[in-house]
Amino acid sequence: MPKHIVRLLALVAVFAIIAIAAKEFLIPASFYQYGHYRGAAVAEIASKIPKLDGSASCQSCHKEAYAEWVTGIHRKATRNDVVQGLVIKNGPNCEVCHTGPAGNHPSKEAMPLSIEDRVTTITHKHIIHPADVPGRNLMLAAKDMQSVCLACHEKLEARPKAQPQIAVDSHGGQELCTTCHNPHSPRVNFAAVPRPPYDSITGNAIPVSAFKPGDAGAGKSVAAACAGCHGNAGMSVNPEWPNLAGQHAGYLVSSLKAFKSGTRKNDMMSGMAAGLSDADMRNVAAYFSKAGCGVTWGDKAKALLGKAKVAEAGCAACHNAGGLRAAGAAGISASQAWPNLAGQNAGYLGVALKAFKDGSREHAVMSSVAKTLSDSDIDNQSAYFASVSCR
Repeated sequence: MPKHIVRLLALVAVFAIIAIAAKEFLIPASFYQYGHYRGAAVAEIASKIPKLDGSASCQSCHKEAYAEWVTGIHRKATRNDVVQGLVIKNGPNCEVCHTGPAGNHPSKEAMPLSIEDRVTTITHKHIIHPADVPGRNLMLAAKDMQSVCLACHEKLEARPKAQPQIAVDSHGGQELCTTCHNPHSPRVNFAAVPRPPYDSITGNAIPVSAFKPGDAGAGKSVAAACAGCHGNAGMSVNPEWPNLAGQHAGYLVSSLKAFKSGTRKNDMMSGMAAGLSDADMRNVAAYFSKAGCGVTWGDKAKALLGKAKVAEAGCAACHNAGGLRAAGAAGISASQAWPNLAGQNAGYLGVALKAFKDGSREHAVMSSVAKTLSDSDIDNQSAYFASVSCR
C-alpha cells in the first residue's frame, strides 16, 4: 500500500480517536436522559428565574400584599359577597402576574415593586437595572399593563358572564387599571383613586377615548325625535327618565352606540338609536350637551343624608370634577366617558342605581358600587345629586 495512503488512514484514525474521546469526556453523562437534552439541565433551568414556587413562597417577604390577595376575589370564590371557597384551578396566583407578561421579581420583566420588596436589581430587556434608584420608572406602558388584566376581563361573547368584563374604551381607555383597582384584591379601591384622567401639566381633563365633537346646529333637528320623552331642550317630561341637557357629549354618544349595538338594553332607546348614524349621534349629543340645565331638586332631608353617603361610597372618584384629591363641582364628571349626575332627576337616578344593584343593568364599576347601597342610601344619594347645580 502506498505510504501516502497509510498516512491518510492514520490521520483519519487519530481524528476518530479524538472525536470518540471528546464525546466520552466532554459530553455530560445526562445528555440523552431526556432525548437530546441533558437531564441535569432540567434542574439547572428550574433553579434560574423565572422560578415557579407557588404563592406561599411569596408570603415571607410580601406579608401585606399576600394578606390582601388571600382574602381578595382573585383567591376566593364569592357569591353574594359570601366566600364560598378557594379558587385553585382558575384563580390567579402571584406568579400569574409576577412571572408573566408584566412580572418583575422573580421574572425578567419590570413591574412596580411592592413596598416590602427586597429586590435590589431587575433585569429588563437583558439590561440589569438597580431597583432602588430614585426616579427610575420600571413600570410597563399602560397598554402593556392592561394586557395582564384584559387577558381575563376584556368583554368577549364567549366569556362567562360571571367573570367581570369591560369594554376598554368606555371603561378606562388608556388609564392604568391600578388607578382604581387594588391589583391584589381588585375590587375598586376608592381610598386610593385619584381624580379622573388629567394632564399633569395643564391640569385639564383628558377624555378617556378620542371623541370627535358634533355640530349642535345639525343636532337640533335630530333632537326633535327625542322631545317626546326628553323635552325640547333635554329636560325630561318624566322624573324617571333622564335629563340630557348639559350632559357630556362623549357619554351621550357612547350610550347611543351601546343602545344601537344591543350592549345596553332598552326597547325604546334601541329602536331610536337604530336609525342614527355616527354623525347623527355626535350632532344630537353636541346639541344636548350645550342645552341649558337646572337643579331638579329632591327631598332636602334626604339630600343632606345623601351628601354624606356620596363621600363614603366614593362617588366623587368619577362623578366630581376634582376627584377625591382635589376640589371640584359635585356631580360633574371630569371625563367625557362618565356621566354628569348633577341636576339629574332623582327618580331616574334611583331607577338606574337599583337596576345596577339587581343586575338588570350591568357595568363593571357601577354594578359593584350599587350592591353596597341600601334602598334608603340610593334614595338619599339620588336626592342629593338632584339638588346640586349642573353648571
